[in-house]
Amino acid sequence: MRHFDVQIVGGAVLHDGCIAEMKTGEGKTLVSTLAAYLNALTGDGVHVVTVNDYLAQRDAEWMGRVHRFLGLTVGLIQAGMKSDERRANYMCDITYTNNSELGFDYLRDNLSRKKEQLVMRWPRPFHFSIVDEVDSVLIDEGRNPLLISGEDNREAARYPVAAKVADLLMEGAHYTVELKGNNIDLTEDGVTYAEMILGTNDLWDENDPWARFVTNALKAKEFYRRDVQYIVRNGKALIINELTGRVEPKRRWSDGIHQAVEAKEGLKIQADSVIVAQITYQSLFKLYPKLSGMTGTAKTEEKEFLKMFKMPVIEVPTNLPNIRVDLPIQAFATLRGKWQYVREEVESMFQLGRPVLVGTTSVESSEYLSDLLKSRNIPHNVLNARPKYAAREAEIIAQAGRKHAITISTNMAGRGTDIILGGNPKMLAKEIVEDNVLPFLSHDTPDVETEGESTSHKGLSKIKLGPSSLALLAKAAIMAKYVHKSESNEWSFQKAKSTIMESIEMSNTIGLEKLQECVAEVTEMYPLCDAIALAYATVLKDCEIHCFDEGAEVKTLGGLHVIGTSLHESRRIDNQLRGRAGRQGDPGSTRFMVSLQDEMFRKFNLDTEWAVRLISRITNGEDIAIESNAVVKQLLGLQINAEKYYFGIRKNLVEFDEVLEVQRKHIYSLRQVILSGDSESCSEQIFQYMQAVVDEIILGNVDPQKPPKTWDLAKLLDEFASLGGNLLTETFKETQEEDLQSSLEQILRYGSVEVDNFVLPNMPVPPNSFRGIRKKTSSAMRWFAMCVDDTTKKGRYTNIINLLRKYFGDFLIATYLEVLQESRYHDAYIRGIEREALLKTLDMLWKDHLVNMNKLSSAVNVRSFGHRNPLEEYKIDGCRFFISMLSATRRLTVEALLSYWSSPMESEEIFNTADQ
Repeated sequence: MRHFDVQIVGGAVLHDGCIAEMKTGEGKTLVSTLAAYLNALTGDGVHVVTVNDYLAQRDAEWMGRVHRFLGLTVGLIQAGMKSDERRANYMCDITYTNNSELGFDYLRDNLSRKKEQLVMRWPRPFHFSIVDEVDSVLIDEGRNPLLISGEDNREAARYPVAAKVADLLMEGAHYTVELKGNNIDLTEDGVTYAEMILGTNDLWDENDPWARFVTNALKAKEFYRRDVQYIVRNGKALIINELTGRVEPKRRWSDGIHQAVEAKEGLKIQADSVIVAQITYQSLFKLYPKLSGMTGTAKTEEKEFLKMFKMPVIEVPTNLPNIRVDLPIQAFATLRGKWQYVREEVESMFQLGRPVLVGTTSVESSEYLSDLLKSRNIPHNVLNARPKYAAREAEIIAQAGRKHAITISTNMAGRGTDIILGGNPKMLAKEIVEDNVLPFLSHDTPDVETEGESTSHKGLSKIKLGPSSLALLAKAAIMAKYVHKSESNEWSFQKAKSTIMESIEMSNTIGLEKLQECVAEVTEMYPLCDAIALAYATVLKDCEIHCFDEGAEVKTLGGLHVIGTSLHESRRIDNQLRGRAGRQGDPGSTRFMVSLQDEMFRKFNLDTEWAVRLISRITNGEDIAIESNAVVKQLLGLQINAEKYYFGIRKNLVEFDEVLEVQRKHIYSLRQVILSGDSESCSEQIFQYMQAVVDEIILGNVDPQKPPKTWDLAKLLDEFASLGGNLLTETFKETQEEDLQSSLEQILRYGSVEVDNFVLPNMPVPPNSFRGIRKKTSSAMRWFAMCVDDTTKKGRYTNIINLLRKYFGDFLIATYLEVLQESRYHDAYIRGIEREALLKTLDMLWKDHLVNMNKLSSAVNVRSFGHRNPLEEYKIDGCRFFISMLSATRRLTVEALLSYWSSPMESEEIFNTADQ
C-alpha cells in the first residue's frame, strides 16, 4: 500500500490535533499510521482508539506490520485480557484499543490497591490519541457515562410488584407520557390507584419509597421495547446499542431501569448497581494533552467539537470524485405504505441485479422487512443484534456488494467495513474453504445462537474455481478426514473453525512458494494446516478474478443502492448510511423513505395531521410516495431541531460532569501519589492528615477576633482526646480547661516563644519523636504552612491559634511516631498499613460521594421551579459535599490508624469497620 496524496493531508490534520473528515472507503486506517508513528517516537505511547474489539484487532494486525517494520512495538487491548497482558500492551509504543476498554482500564487503575495492579503508564497514562469514528465516540456515546458498579440486592423484590402495578395503570387516565424526554408523570388518579394497590398511604414516603419503582416500571413499559432497545437471550435482557445495532452484553441501564425491564419480561432480577467509579467519554478524552480524530461525518457537529474539545473539523478531499447519486427523500403518510414501497424498490433492484443495502433502525423493523421479502421469494441477508446474524457480520458485509445481493442491516454506523463491489475476495475464499473442509473436521452441528446461520448464497452467481484450486481443496478435505479419524477425541465445531482460521492467517504471512514447499515435504508438525493454507491461497486467486469481473459488471448496472427506511435524530447518522455507497469513485445511489408515523416524528410533535392532509390532497392516497419540497423541508427542519435538543442534553451532561471532573482529578491524583509514591511521601500524607484534623478541631472551637477566655476550650480538649482513643485519653485525663486557659494567658503575657520543641506551659509534654533531619524539617514545614495560611479567618489572636495548632499537631504526630517505634514492626509493614488505611477510607467515601452527587444532579432540577439555576446549585452543593467528604476521609483515616496501632493484633477490625 502507498498513501495517496490526500491521505498524507489527512495524516497532517491528525498530527495537528484536528478531526480529519474523510469519506467511507478513503483509507482512514492507513492515514492513522502517519500521525501514530510520528507521535510515538517520543516514547510516551500513542493510543489508536476504535469503536469495537474487532476493528482494534484488525487494525493492530493490519497496520501493526508498518510500525513493527519501522522499529516500534505495537500493542492490542481486547476484552477478557488479564492485567499482565494489558500492562505489556499499554507499555508498547502504539496501542490499539476500543473506547470502552480504555475507559474501564483507567477507572480500574484508580480502584487498585497496589502499584503492581496498575496496567496503564502512570503517572502519565495519556499522551496522544487518534480516535476512529470520533463522532460516534464523543457525541453518540456522550450521553452514556462509563460506570463501574458494585451490587446492592436489598430491594430486588420490589421490581416484579411494580411491574404488575404498571400493567394495571392506563395511559391518559393514570399517567402521561412525554416521548421527547422519556418522562412519565403520574396523575392524581394514578397516584391514588397505585397507593391503593400497594397498600401504602404515601407513594413518596422516604421509608417506603414506591414512587421510583412504579415510575421505572412505567418507563420500561412505554419506552423500552423488546427487539428495539434490547433483546432477551439466555434469560437476560441485553442492551442493543441504538447507533451501531450491536448487542452490548456488559452494559446495564442505571437507576433501576434495567431491573424494571427484567421484571417486565419475567426474568431473574439482577442486583441493583451502586456506582463505584464513573467518567464520561468527554472527560476521559480531555485527559489527553493532544487529541485527534477521524470520521466520515463530523462537519454537521463542528461547532460542538470546537466548543467542547477545541478540535476543528477539516474536510479532506476524496482521492477520486464522488459520483454517487442521492435521490430525493420520499415521504409516506403511513408505515404500511412506506414498507410496501421499500419492498417494491428492493424487488426492482434485484431484478436488475444491483446490490441493495437497506438500513433499518431496529431488530423489529429489519425482521418485518425480511418477512415481506420472503413472501416474494427474494433471497437476502439480515444483519442485526440477534447473535445468529451478528456472529456472521463480516461475511454478510463481504457479500453485500455482489450482484443480486440484498442486505438488510440495523444501523450501519461504526461497522468499519467497506462494501466492495463484486464482493470481498478474502472473505469469499474463506467461506469456500470452510464449506469444503469443516464437514470433515467436525460432525458437530453448529450452534445457530452462537455461530450464526449460513449466509444466503441463493441468487448470487457461483464462483468458478480452477482445477488447481479444486485439487488442493480435495487434498485438504482428505487430510481433514484422516486427522479427524486418527484423533481419539471428537473435534468440536469451534476447534475445527479455529484451525481453519489459523491456517488462513498462516497463508497471509507465508509466501505461496514457501507453502508449496511445506506441503511437498508433508511436515510432521502441521501437514493439515499447511494443506488448508495452500488451498486458501490458490482459491483466493480465483476469487480475486471473479470479484473483479463481477465488480465491473455491478458498476455498469449503477453500483450499490442504499435505502434508508427512516430519518435518524441526527443528519450525521443518515450520512454514514449514505456513505456506504460510492466508495473510491464507485457509482452508487441512495434513497431515504420516511413515514409520518415514524417514532422520531411522534417524539418531536410533528403536525402529522397537516402533513397527512397535504399528502392526501396531492396524491389522492395515503400510501403513495411524495417528494414535495414543502413536506421534505418540514421533516429536515424537525431533524435539525432534534439535533439541537440532543446537543443541549450532551452540553448539560458535560457541564455537570465538569464539576465532578475537577473532584475526580483531585482524588485520582491523590490515589496515585499514595500508590506510586515512596514510603516517605506516604508518611508525609499521614502527617498532613493529622495536622488537618487537628486544625479542624481547633478552628471549630476558637475565634481569632475574640479573646481566649471566650473560646470553648473544654470541647476542644474533649474532641482532641477522643481522636486518638486510648493513646490520648490517658495523657489528657488530668488536663482541665483552666490549665489550657492559663497557658494561653502566659503566652499572651510574655509575647514571644521558642518555636523549636514548643510546649504549652502547664500542658502535657509531647513525646520526643522528632529526631532526625527529615522529621524536624517536616515539622518546620508544617509551621511555615500555618503562618502563611490565608484560607483561615484572620484576627488579633491568629498567632495564638497557630501556636495551638502547632502544639496539638506536633503532639498527635509525635504520639503516633512513638507508638510506631514501640511496635517494633518493620518499616515496610508499617508503610503498607498506612497505604491500606489511606486507600480504603478514600475509596469508601468517594463511592458514597458519587452516589450523593448523582442524587444531587436529579434533585437540583426541581429547584428551577424556584427560579434558581440548577447548574449553579449543583456546583455550590457539590463543592460543599466534596469538602465534607475530604474532611471525613482525613478524620476516618487518622482514627483508623490510631485505633489500629493502639491494638495492632486486631489488625483486620479497622478495615472491616471502614467497609461498613
